[in-house]
Order: sequence, then C-alpha cells, then structure tokens
Amino acid sequence: MSSLRVEPPGASTISPMLLLSAVEVAALRTELASQSGCRIASIDVDFDPFDFARTGESLVDRAVAYSMPNGDRLVGIGTAWRATASGEGRFSEIQTRLAALGRPDLRAFFGFSFLPEGPESDVWEGYGSAEVFLPRISMERTGGRTRLTVIVPESDEPDPTIDLLASIRRPAWVPVVDLGDHVIESHPPVVEWAASVADAVDAIHQGDLEKVVLARSVIVRSSQPVDILRVFRELVRMYPQCYNFAWKSGDAVFMGASPELLASVDGVRFHSNPLAGSAPRGEGEDEDRFIAEKLLTFSKDRQEHALVVDDLTQRLAPLTTQLTVPATPSVKQMATVQHLSTEIDGTLAAGIGILDVIEVAHPTPAVGGVEREAALRHIAESETIDRGWYTGGIGWINGVGDGAVCIALRCGLIRDRTTHVFAGAGIVADSQPEDELAETRLKFKPLMNLLTAT
Repeated sequence: MSSLRVEPPGASTISPMLLLSAVEVAALRTELASQSGCRIASIDVDFDPFDFARTGESLVDRAVAYSMPNGDRLVGIGTAWRATASGEGRFSEIQTRLAALGRPDLRAFFGFSFLPEGPESDVWEGYGSAEVFLPRISMERTGGRTRLTVIVPESDEPDPTIDLLASIRRPAWVPVVDLGDHVIESHPPVVEWAASVADAVDAIHQGDLEKVVLARSVIVRSSQPVDILRVFRELVRMYPQCYNFAWKSGDAVFMGASPELLASVDGVRFHSNPLAGSAPRGEGEDEDRFIAEKLLTFSKDRQEHALVVDDLTQRLAPLTTQLTVPATPSVKQMATVQHLSTEIDGTLAAGIGILDVIEVAHPTPAVGGVEREAALRHIAESETIDRGWYTGGIGWINGVGDGAVCIALRCGLIRDRTTHVFAGAGIVADSQPEDELAETRLKFKPLMNLLTAT
C-alpha cells in the first residue's frame, strides 16, 4: 500500500471548518496521481473516526461505523469494491472473491443475515444474504493511531473522491433536539409471543429439541426522523464494552450494541465469546452481586449456557489444533443486563480463516438452538417476523483470513421515522413465558431508551 505521512501544517494553511488541511488533501491527490491501476494512499490524521462518519455518511449510499471493546474504531464511506453472495455457500464465495483481489493488507467490512437465503421482507431492502465491501474512504483508530486511507478503483479518476474528502467539514455542535412523540407496536403481540414460548417448551419436553431461540420485534414510529448520529454516538458512550455498529445501506441504517463476539482471528490465533443465560442488573452493588451469584448457580441458565458452549466446542474442534474452554462460565455485565459468558481461545489449523470458522459456527445455539436443524425448523414454523441481519453478523475481514465479527444483537433497523428493534430469548425445558418476555424487554433497552428519550 502506498503510504504518506504529512507533517502538521501551519495555522495559516488550515481552515477551522474543514476536516483535512489543504496540505493533507494535496499530498493524497499527488500520491494517487502517481499510481496506476487500483490506487491507494494513506495518511495519519488527528481527529476521531466517528467525527468523520458524522459528516461524511450523508454524502454516500453505503457507510459503516464500527467500534470494538478494545477501543479500536473503524469507519468507511463510499464503495471502492463490493461483493455479495447468498445460499449455503455464501461464506466460501465471499472468501474467494476477497482473496482474488490480491490485497490481503486491506480491511473490508462484512455483514450477513441470519438465514443463508437472506431477508425476505421489504423491511430489509438494501440488505442481502452476505456482503463485503472495501470503502472508498476509510479510517482506522488502533493503538492510539488514526489512519485515513483512500482507495480509487482502476476504472475511476481520483479527483472526485479527493474533492469529496476535501469538502468534509468538522462536525458542528448539535443542540438537544425534540425527538417527537412515539407509537410503539409489538410484533407479534405479546400474548402470541408468550404462547409461542409455551409451545417451544412443550416441543422440548417431547424431545424434539433441547433449546430454541425465539425472536420478537418492537416497531417504534416517531413523529420526527430518527437522529441516527446522536443515537449511535450515545450507544458508543453508554456501551463501550460492546461491539457498536452502524451499517448504512441506501436510506436505512442497521445499528446496535452487541455484547457477543462470534469470532476473531489474528493469524492462527482464534477467540470466541458465547453468551447465554441472562439476568437484570441490580440497583446497587450488593443487589448486583446477589443477582450475578444467583445467575451462576441457577440451573436453567447454566443448562442454556452449557448447550451453547458444548455445541460450539464440538463444531470448532476440527478446525483447531488447540482449543481452551473454561470448565465454568463467568458473568459479563452490561449496562442493563448481565450474561453467563465463556471465553474460548484456540489455535487454528493451517489454512483456516475467519470465514471458515463462521461457516461452521453460525448460527450458534445462542441465536438458533440445539439441535441446530430442529431448532431452525421450529423457528421457521413459529416466528412471524423477518430477522434479516438480526442474529447474523457484522464486522471486518481481510484477504488472509483475519477479522473480528460480532453477532448482530441489541439492534434495530432505522429508516426515517420508523425503527424495527429486535430481541430474542433462549428457550429450554424450564423456561417460563413471563420470564422470557422480561428478558427480551431488557434486551430492547439499549436502543429503545435512546429512541424514545425525552
């Protein structure tokens, strides 16, 4: 990759309103003009990637902002290259297409739906089965260093991209705004969803399956358009221990604060963090500790968690030369909910990358069930919502098989004044409909509280 390092310009060369100085813009333009084929140039910058996202996403029809618990922030706007795939072979096809680029050093954004055939309803227009893209302009903040990269495809001239970048201004202060009034609808109605939980418990008692995750949705219709950037900024601030994501496609944004890592791969090192078994946070430290201790000993939650970990371990074992799975879970605490958590680490066999891992792991029992095929059949027969990308995955990958992908949870799809918020609960033999309903309400909170704040 071509790379530039621009010394800070003097005060006379920078406009207080523009995100990049004239010196930085000129350096990028010169470097790109000196190349042929697919042109790439990078510089170090001194502003937050999310400030760039706040002012740049409105200029393009595809953009992603992504933050990780370690503090890394990734942003991409515009499309330099993109590939899609669907069906049972979608992950291997994406892997082949990305590897064929011959640029293993570049991070690409990656997202996919729960089902291999992709979303079916108009609600998810613009979101297919699986998609990977290299942004035309990207920013990465890792280890305290922020890097801006421009990619211009061989078929394009660099000037329009550089002109767009040069026009982006520093975000202005945004005052508190009136969020308007809201109408909230439950889909399916609460009584119907509770009945489906009871039906699932009956199926489990009959031996048809051991666990199934049932999802539901709340639709929030607001009198004012949703302030996308305010909501995302608050998600990042309130849930820094999560994988926060906002994926814009056309006029919609899929946004969430997921606590659960599906998989991360760095060379041969592998990590996953399945969560299953949930409880609310306490009002104070003593109550919080009491609830956490109860969660660790409650047989229903321990059974649900063990089903997830055992299934995932069996599926991952053939891909690894070494796998470390703690014998007992710990408790992972979020702002509104706490989960049983197991940190799985391992060493991958030669030639195995993150998409190979996702191929065997997705859908984990944390979002599908056990046995997998029986649970998926039950979901198809009983759920009345289109999950779309909810319980799919969002993250980044590259051409050599590295990446970090979270399960798309605590999330919603926002389009103008309407937001579809999603949540689910794992149903096992001891599940009670009222408890599972309460669990989904806890999981709705991260987005619901921000969407309807007054």
